[in-house]
Amino acid sequence: MTKNLRRLALASTAFLALASGAFAQQTVVWWDFLAGGDGVRMKALIDAFNAEHEGEITIEGTTLEWGTPFYTKLQTSSAIGEGPDIATYHLSRIPLAVDSGTLSEITDEDMAGAGIANTDFTTAASDAGKVDGTRYAVPFDQHGLILYYNKDMLAEAGLLGEDGLPTGLDGLDNFNAILAQFTGDGKYGISTPTGDRYRTIYSLFGQQGGTMFDEAAGGFFPTDEDLAKLTNAIEVVKGWVDSGYTPVQVESPAALALFSSGQSPFFIMGNWEVPTFVDLHAKGELFEWGAVELPVLFENKAAWSDSHAFVIPANSGKDADPDKRAAVMQVIAWMDQHSLDWAGAGHIPAYNAVRESAEFKALKPQSDYAGFADTAVFDPRTILAGPAAPLGDAWSNYINPATTGEIEPADAAAQMRDDLNGQL
Repeated sequence: MTKNLRRLALASTAFLALASGAFAQQTVVWWDFLAGGDGVRMKALIDAFNAEHEGEITIEGTTLEWGTPFYTKLQTSSAIGEGPDIATYHLSRIPLAVDSGTLSEITDEDMAGAGIANTDFTTAASDAGKVDGTRYAVPFDQHGLILYYNKDMLAEAGLLGEDGLPTGLDGLDNFNAILAQFTGDGKYGISTPTGDRYRTIYSLFGQQGGTMFDEAAGGFFPTDEDLAKLTNAIEVVKGWVDSGYTPVQVESPAALALFSSGQSPFFIMGNWEVPTFVDLHAKGELFEWGAVELPVLFENKAAWSDSHAFVIPANSGKDADPDKRAAVMQVIAWMDQHSLDWAGAGHIPAYNAVRESAEFKALKPQSDYAGFADTAVFDPRTILAGPAAPLGDAWSNYINPATTGEIEPADAAAQMRDDLNGQL
């Protein structure tokens, strides 16, 4: 731990020591949806918090099933006052949670009482935690779409700089020419899992400056220009399929295997696969590899992103307990201030002091793609957005199939728009 992070941790502990005098021993009931490697890392953070705050605050953690089961249970439990004191949440689902009355506002006073402030977090994540300027979530990380690459293959092709990072990938024509260079003899220029192609398309839509949702202007893809930008983005990925740069149908495990077996120099996927490649490399089962932000194929740098965040359920009818709330806020602050360990899962800390620390900058490849935290494109602020929500269904029903030739790109874009607007 560097001096800066050590000072941060000591300051956090000292602040808590002062604050803890205001309330007796507290048990904070915690719900999350984190399984696999994420779950292991979060369990370790909870254990570390409990050990450090013995006699003051104890987190009582429970992990529930990801997706619809988690969000449904939290909503129904909060409605009858039986929800937890704190829960993890995806920022993309905040508008829906607020619309259903599931979450409690987190005020500036709540934040200040825990020694944190709005300015301590990335602007993109902080804004995504608010609805109409009111905060309902404190971001913990940003996770998003990145480009994994095979250093050996790129070095042989003269596309690797002295710093070990790819060179010359920006620009659609240029990138397509590179993909063509690696395609053939049973190999593909890029591996893009069919079920996740919508994230690439949304990223390319963002790189064109497209507006996905504007309630005042008519809803989803409010102008013909926005619809054209979505169509352009679909055609880019469909073009990779049509040109043989990527398989027509390939789901996540097979797409990962294409990359890890050396059959493709590039793999587009979320940063959550970083631990997979770290483990394979440690066992001597993977080439030298890296990960960077998505190439800029249009005008702007942009990549699909979401965030794990912390929320406080409204718990209808349950008496407010200021001491419990202060304890919950201390938990949130501590987790963010110790999120370097969480970055081991590939995520980018939303807490500026950690993301800008020497320890994080030394963490590879995470620090090589951390820039997407500042140019992230989150789901639009609508109750239809987020994991296990109608927006995800629309991507799957119209946009992913358009990349495989089942629907014409322009038709897919229009059908997605009409479907979503019909649900508003």
